Amino acid sequence: MALPLHALRIFAAVAELRNFTRAAERLYVSQPAVSKMVLELERQLDLRLIERGSQPLKLTDAGERLYQHARAILDAERTAEAELAALRGLGTGRLLLGASTTIATYLLPTIVGHFHEQYAGIRITMKSANTRRITDLLLDYQLDIALVEGPAEDPRIEMRPWHSDELVIIAPPRHPLAGRTGLPPAALAELGFIMREPGSGTRNVTEAALARCNLQVRTELELGSTEAIKEAVAAGLGVAMVSRASIVDQLSLRRLVLLDVPALQCRRPLFQLLRKGRRPSAAVAAFMPYLYGETLCLVH
Repeated sequence: MALPLHALRIFAAVAELRNFTRAAERLYVSQPAVSKMVLELERQLDLRLIERGSQPLKLTDAGERLYQHARAILDAERTAEAELAALRGLGTGRLLLGASTTIATYLLPTIVGHFHEQYAGIRITMKSANTRRITDLLLDYQLDIALVEGPAEDPRIEMRPWHSDELVIIAPPRHPLAGRTGLPPAALAELGFIMREPGSGTRNVTEAALARCNLQVRTELELGSTEAIKEAVAAGLGVAMVSRASIVDQLSLRRLVLLDVPALQCRRPLFQLLRKGRRPSAAVAAFMPYLYGETLCLVH
């Protein structure tokens, strides 16, 4: 039995958005048409795909399996379209980038800008989230390229070293420890720390660095972005460990200072994640030289 591609596209939208009306709006069709197509799929398969009456909408086990296959099929369709576009000189196409917050904010924009200068016809979408969420999006075929700050432990994913990043301790300029050198980790024991949310690669690296020094600190705040953390530190609400790449401007303006704690100095690897068995599109292949050729000189 062959399932129509447009039916899989509709079902995938319903499964992703967990809502018939929103799926209809995304696909520019009527809500009854969406409902009718899902019912027709269930009739053809002789399987229930949606749990009726559940809020939010839930998929049955069969629905979850069909959704995963639908995502793979639709991804293959998009890859084929991109390869055909390449035969026309890569004048059109689409590139879906996903990166954890620090990478998306401070490392990728320059790379994307240079790529866009050469391939202005490629439509680029970039999603920013913590490492855990970016990994999930890649597994769901919603990203072509994923760049993260932490490891991804999933057998369906291949990790490729991409870059490295230095993490530093920041404080407001008038902090009592500002300007002192060779601080022992114990000097931070009584300070309030401002942390990223659980699931963040920066949060994981910070906790690992503190654990290596047998240092327990008080978490003063949890914030969802590096920008929010920098503002909170500048306001005197605590200290934090962040990427050096994120504070270049604030250091030059003396809104933030570094605390010299040699035992906590660390570099973390950054990774590109690949979904095993997935064939890269022409747009992805064109982007790779920019990704690996330019990042080496961005931050050291």
